[in-house]
Amino acid sequence: MDVGTVYSIPPQPPVAESTRWFPAGVLTIGVEYRDLDPEGLVATYADNPEHLAELLRESPEGGFSDEGVSIHVAAADSGHEYLRFDAFDDEPHYHYIHDGPEIVNHVVPFDAVAGGDMLTWTFDRIRTRLPEMLAEAGAAQLAATVDAAAVDDALREVEPLARDARARLRAVRGVKERPGG
Repeated sequence: MDVGTVYSIPPQPPVAESTRWFPAGVLTIGVEYRDLDPEGLVATYADNPEHLAELLRESPEGGFSDEGVSIHVAAADSGHEYLRFDAFDDEPHYHYIHDGPEIVNHVVPFDAVAGGDMLTWTFDRIRTRLPEMLAEAGAAQLAATVDAAAVDDALREVEPLARDARARLRAVRGVKERPGG
């Protein structure tokens, strides 16, 4: 895939106390409201000089700052996160996160003009393209065992929680809901 940027540092891990996980067969799906700031990202990678150097080299002036809802898709057995959908307010994007000796964190920007509301798009992709996306993240064997009914069951809880978190936290910040999301 030629779209996006591939990093050799993992994405910032989900914050345990801010993430709710739901079983989905061989997967777990997490929902989290994330508030990224440069200081938090530097702290995440502070113990790994190579990762920190890449973060600082790739960061825009002033660092990465954004917030919004993240949907995490991880293997139930290992906990490895293969897909992340960051429905952020300013720069929405998604990740293919390979599992292996070399870190491959492929970040793909989301085109809201073409795709509409990213949360709606995310849940549609999970319902209709999950095995293909898992395979793209290097998890073809896991993709072959996905139980669509278990995923749908999880999404019945995840989707309203994600939409509520976005609306509630935007209201707290005084940000108006955007058309279509």
